Amino acid sequence: MPSKRYQKALGLVDPSKSYPLTQAVDVLHKFPKAKFTETVDLAFRLGVDPKQSDQMVRGTCPLPHGSGKTVRVLVFTKPGAQAEAARAAGAEHVGFDEFIKKCQEGWADFDVAVATTEAMSEVRKLGKVLGPRGLMPNPKTGTVTDDVAKAVKEVKAGRVEFKIDKAGNVHVPVGKASFSPQQIAENARGVIEAVIKSRPSSAKGVFVRSCTLSLTMSPPVRLDLKEFGAN
Repeated sequence: MPSKRYQKALGLVDPSKSYPLTQAVDVLHKFPKAKFTETVDLAFRLGVDPKQSDQMVRGTCPLPHGSGKTVRVLVFTKPGAQAEAARAAGAEHVGFDEFIKKCQEGWADFDVAVATTEAMSEVRKLGKVLGPRGLMPNPKTGTVTDDVAKAVKEVKAGRVEFKIDKAGNVHVPVGKASFSPQQIAENARGVIEAVIKSRPSSAKGVFVRSCTLSLTMSPPVRLDLKEFGAN
């Protein structure tokens, strides 16, 4: 049985309607608030086959107003200038052999891992451990780089990653319920544009089949993406 708060939110949204982004954010902002600060999520259902390697959809997107989340960063690098730069940029954990060993033992007290190109020869061995958790450094997402300071700053400023799942869906956090409607709309706009641009050349027909905006504990608000030229 849905809670009274959820039922009240349901009464504020028309499930048969698709809303332009700014209207959808206004609807979301009127939903009754939870006892904690909820995350604002964008969910896409895409018209691609994730089983085909040439139809993978993934990428990164900077959020103009950040994610509202404290991001803990681990940097794999040997002692030296890169390590010092990573610490100066705000990375919580910086090191090489000791952190590879800790990760192999199951430690994962971080949200994003960054590695230098040199470090990847050893870090690659952690694929089976970090891969399933979505924590493996990857050149496509800018987390394998020889400018670790820049990567750390971007991640901490609110750069989000997106990747299609086995069912053809993409979920991306775009802020917190405490953000202003304008901040949520601008963050969401950036992510929508990034996902649309990531359309594989082999994808046929409708690319974005549906897109919804929701809070952690709210019903979804369906978006009308005509203004983005989605398909």
